[in-house]
Amino acid sequence: MGDLRVFLENHLNQSIVPFWLKHAIDPQGGINTCIGDDGVILCYDKYMWSQLRAIWTFSALYNRIEKKQQYLDIARQIAAFAIRHGRDDQQRWVFAVTREGKPLIGHTSIYAGGFAILGFSELYRATGEKQYLEVALDTARRDRDRINSGESLPIAPYEIPPGLKTHGVSMMYSLAFHELAKDTGDPMWAAEALKHAREVMDLYLQKDRKALVEYIKLDGSFDDSPPGRAVVPGHAIESMWFQIHQFEHLGMRDQSLRAIEAMRWHMELGWDKEYGGLFLGLDLDGKEPPYWKFADTKLWWPQTEALYGLLLAYSISREEWCLDWYWKMHEVAFKHYPVKEHGEWTQRLDRQFQPLKSVVALPVKDPFHLPRVLIFSIEVLRKMGV
Repeated sequence: MGDLRVFLENHLNQSIVPFWLKHAIDPQGGINTCIGDDGVILCYDKYMWSQLRAIWTFSALYNRIEKKQQYLDIARQIAAFAIRHGRDDQQRWVFAVTREGKPLIGHTSIYAGGFAILGFSELYRATGEKQYLEVALDTARRDRDRINSGESLPIAPYEIPPGLKTHGVSMMYSLAFHELAKDTGDPMWAAEALKHAREVMDLYLQKDRKALVEYIKLDGSFDDSPPGRAVVPGHAIESMWFQIHQFEHLGMRDQSLRAIEAMRWHMELGWDKEYGGLFLGLDLDGKEPPYWKFADTKLWWPQTEALYGLLLAYSISREEWCLDWYWKMHEVAFKHYPVKEHGEWTQRLDRQFQPLKSVVALPVKDPFHLPRVLIFSIEVLRKMGV
């Protein structure tokens, strides 16, 4: 396992981070993420959740990997761009702006708020500067009130089917409010975070079906319809490690073990037995076609989230199946996704791991899923003493 830690550290520090430092940091402010695998800028439009995610990544590199002033300087300048251009007149985070920060697409996704909380909280930890914590808190208060009001929430680039609610909101805010609770010591944020964690574990996670569904009815019950049967294995695994972070902090080991078992369900359910790797989406009953678009593709992010989730699961449970699945996933991921001549990973592959030209959600390549997984994987291996 020590060799694995060194391998991941080298991959992060020698391939992934240099790609972003070389190609993406915009001297005019923010970071360019409409970018090709070769580092060529395809478009200078700036999607705000990409900016907010990047604040987290460069702050986390500083906090958790190496205290390089360069990382902190980049996080600060992206934060300055986001603070200056990222919110509308109601202080809601917008979806996209031009290179200079002029509005392109207004507030169409509450998820941007979750990324803002995570990004500015991590930057606050790096700097100790209250201005960043205040941005996180202001966002959290507004989003908490909107979520608790029961209003219909915008979740671009996705949509919530009529009469249903989405797992993504409780997943996102279980983690965002938990991180804010750690920063502030405020039990109210801890209670809000745990409320969302329980919603994930008790409503979206279907114990009798051994799967987490992406949509449920407004009353919390299962909906036997194409969207109600939609399962996104990588998203479920990512959600489970979100919940484990909170449960372990609170000493709720029994709940962590529930989440670990759910990871196992989704590795078994989502694994392509013919070609390997995790499918993007599937129908819980195997009905065709699945509700989730591009369901049989092999996007990079589900594979990355499984890598960290399985290492985290092993560090807690010490069950060998976690490592067995980890190495299967590791072999597939590092065989098909790294772009060795440029650094970073290709993001969109089809079922047979051939390039996929279609834009699946957003036309961006963010420094987020992959570096976050590498950062957390290195952390958990260090905690294991390897």
